[in-house]
Amino acid sequence: MAEQYIYAVARVRSRELSLLNESVIGQLCAASGEEDCLRILNEKGWGNPDLPGEEMFREEQKKTWSFIRELVPDRMQVFDVFRLAADYHNLKAAVKESCIDGTHPGIYQEDGTLDSHMLETALAESDYEALPRPMRQVAQEAKEMLLQTRDGQLCDAMIDKAALEAIREAGASTGEKLLADYGELICATGDIKIAVRCAKCGKDRSFLMKALAPCRSLDIELLADAAASGTDAVIAYLDHTDYADAVDELKNSVASFERWCDNRMIETIRPEIHNPFGIGPIAAYILARENEIRTVRIILAAKRNHLPEEMLRERVRVMYV
Repeated sequence: MAEQYIYAVARVRSRELSLLNESVIGQLCAASGEEDCLRILNEKGWGNPDLPGEEMFREEQKKTWSFIRELVPDRMQVFDVFRLAADYHNLKAAVKESCIDGTHPGIYQEDGTLDSHMLETALAESDYEALPRPMRQVAQEAKEMLLQTRDGQLCDAMIDKAALEAIREAGASTGEKLLADYGELICATGDIKIAVRCAKCGKDRSFLMKALAPCRSLDIELLADAAASGTDAVIAYLDHTDYADAVDELKNSVASFERWCDNRMIETIRPEIHNPFGIGPIAAYILARENEIRTVRIILAAKRNHLPEEMLRERVRVMYV
């Protein structure tokens, strides 16, 4: 099976030469301002001088998925694990839009596995059978709950939990270790972020059990107990899990923890840069592109808000190349 990807991996190796490396990220961090950053990015093939920042990011994401479709046009479902987050974001947007008057352009993300217009129509008409089977129940329950209670936080929590479960299951179902590890990490770190957020907001255990998604590397019963007791209890629980080395980052800030999550994923996929076979190098390229887009977004936002370079360097991610 691995041999069928030899040509695709060879093309990925060529594209990896254009990924932003640590040197380029250093140049962006040291740039005098956002305009200088955009000039450097333009020289590297990102956007053009007349393209707004957000549009540039959308174009870069389109480039990634256009390339992957070209490489493996009949095997795109393998990469659904990377695209489901957009589907569930769009489901959340469609549920909320169906409960209020009017339309709201710009609320849907691209590059999911589902047509956002289909989601919008299905929720507007409460046609849950039009949705993929794993989405039907949470879509119906979230909409009915939102109409009855107007509790937007619980609506978000219900759909976010379904998203984490779908991503974890999609990764595991591929039979590919890298994709299974990705799904597990996304689910577990998502649960940790939810637990910390709920602890800070004083949410009770009942809410937490509606929000936390089961995963292999965390006991969500214990995590819910800890979060119901406060942030210190969450940190004490994590100190005895696979995520103990993230505790110091969590103590610092959620942003620091998110950086740790991204860096851990890059360290996980880095061995694929030397792998000439299989789907792993293609998946690693997708994640590397997501990571560099996220990092550039952070840098441009920091430049726009005139953050000191020292503070900015603490926020940038480790690069794949």
